[in-house]
Amino acid sequence: MPLRRRRFLHLAAGALAMPALPRAAFALDYPSRPVRILVGYSAGGVSDILARLLAQKLSDRLGQPFIVEDRPGAASNVAADAVVHASPDGYTLFLAGISNAINAAIYKDLDFSFARDVTPVALISRSPLVMEVSASFPAKTVPEFIAYAKAHPGTLNMASAGTGGATHVAGELFQMMTGIKMLHVPYRGSPPAIADVLAGREQVMFDNVAASIALIRAGKLRALAVSSKTDALPGVPLIGDFLPGYDAYVWNGIVAPKNTPAEIVAKLNSTINAVVADPQYRTALDHMGNTAASDTPEEFGKLIAADTAKWAKVVQFAGIKAE
Repeated sequence: MPLRRRRFLHLAAGALAMPALPRAAFALDYPSRPVRILVGYSAGGVSDILARLLAQKLSDRLGQPFIVEDRPGAASNVAADAVVHASPDGYTLFLAGISNAINAAIYKDLDFSFARDVTPVALISRSPLVMEVSASFPAKTVPEFIAYAKAHPGTLNMASAGTGGATHVAGELFQMMTGIKMLHVPYRGSPPAIADVLAGREQVMFDNVAASIALIRAGKLRALAVSSKTDALPGVPLIGDFLPGYDAYVWNGIVAPKNTPAEIVAKLNSTINAVVADPQYRTALDHMGNTAASDTPEEFGKLIAADTAKWAKVVQFAGIKAE
């Protein structure tokens, strides 16, 4: 081969390899400036607190500020939309949750598919719900509750913390699997819903363990079963013990815009998993009624896809509409 031609091919091969170098170097240096974590709910709520706990730990480990930015609206769709359309450079992240999987079926006018248009990074927490009634309610077990509901059709009210949220769809899944029918009564948050269950105005609620655990321990609420495995309520059975296949829990995790470089995702995933393994962080989540959890990006992506499909069936069954 003539020298000139050989030199040309050598230079051409080098030119083709060059674009890969800056990308690897960019990922190696990440983050080189502040990173935003968007939250779809107001400051002071569980999601906001989860994000701030994580942000501080990530700042400590990665040497750049991780800044929490609350963008409430449309059941977190406002924040999700902002992340979906952000630059895929790792500097805009989102604290995703079960609501994003549910919203895919409820909100028909979204211009994005959450399951397809984000890059899963890491799961950080999961927590079950508890099926609870007042201490004076006749049923003491899930089978007794089902029998009571069938013997008294049209008389039971099911409270929730809001239409389309986890505390709502968990109850609708229960109805779908048992064939019973209850009237859904949505509230603005758990406290007023729990108050009316205590007063006997509503008969049952599928609530977050953290919101109810003190009343359960005080004997004012009766925990019939939990929706998924937990260590928070020892001795309380699983709904799945009586309804095989029933499983519902609240989860949260970090996602990034679609096409975020794999090197950045891997770095974030390993760092977040290290945070989740930190005993201090796990204790903080325990106090909030959440259980720290970790996953690979691939496993987290499968969870998002599976929950999106699962809750779409429940939304269709119950005819849930956006408020």
